Amino acid sequence: MTYRSILAVADAIVGCQRCPRLRRYCRQVARTKVLRFRREEYWGRPVPGFGDPEARLLVVGLAPAAHGANRTGRVFTGDSSGDWLYQALHRYRFANQPTSSGLDDGLVLEDCFVTAAGRCAPPANKPLPAELDRCREYLSAEIGLLTEVRVVVVLGRIGHEAFLRASGRWDPVPRRRPRFGHGVEHLFDDGLRLIASYHPSRQNTNTGRLTRTMWHRVFARARDCLTPHDPNPAVY
Repeated sequence: MTYRSILAVADAIVGCQRCPRLRRYCRQVARTKVLRFRREEYWGRPVPGFGDPEARLLVVGLAPAAHGANRTGRVFTGDSSGDWLYQALHRYRFANQPTSSGLDDGLVLEDCFVTAAGRCAPPANKPLPAELDRCREYLSAEIGLLTEVRVVVVLGRIGHEAFLRASGRWDPVPRRRPRFGHGVEHLFDDGLRLIASYHPSRQNTNTGRLTRTMWHRVFARARDCLTPHDPNPAVY
């Protein structure tokens, strides 16, 4: 399907019913909630991308968290991963504030668009390959419409693979694909730069596999790639 705008992609995502397992799970979570959010109304629907349609930086994550984006309706919002992401985006001048709590919190992204491989919260944070396949059309559409993107930061191996497949850059020969590893970069022939990062999940941040310093270096690098002659260079 052809989408004429980012808004049209977002509308299609919100109304998507392609994966019955995921839709059942998201609705169930929205009904039962958790104690700390019992008074809130959950979003409970697929979550679209968010940000500047003229962005030069694209960030690709995994999928909404059950009590994060599935609750708030905004990607990477309402959980610890989102806290890490938007704090870094603010630090490196891609966001007007360091926090993201909900759709009406005043957050604005500048020169950055944040999206994900999957749009529904999956049980145990593990979408099935077939579910990611069904979602790929939306990521492909966003990539096609975000014509100014020059740097892509992928979070986690699934985000890495999802971007390569959705952008048409997936090579069937494994040794010819860009390698995934924290801080690993790949410059494509057309000038697009791919920067890989570990995902800021609690599993990575609580164990020290991903530290703040490691995380900040990724976004400092993205900023420096986009503004190589900036008189106020990013602070590592």
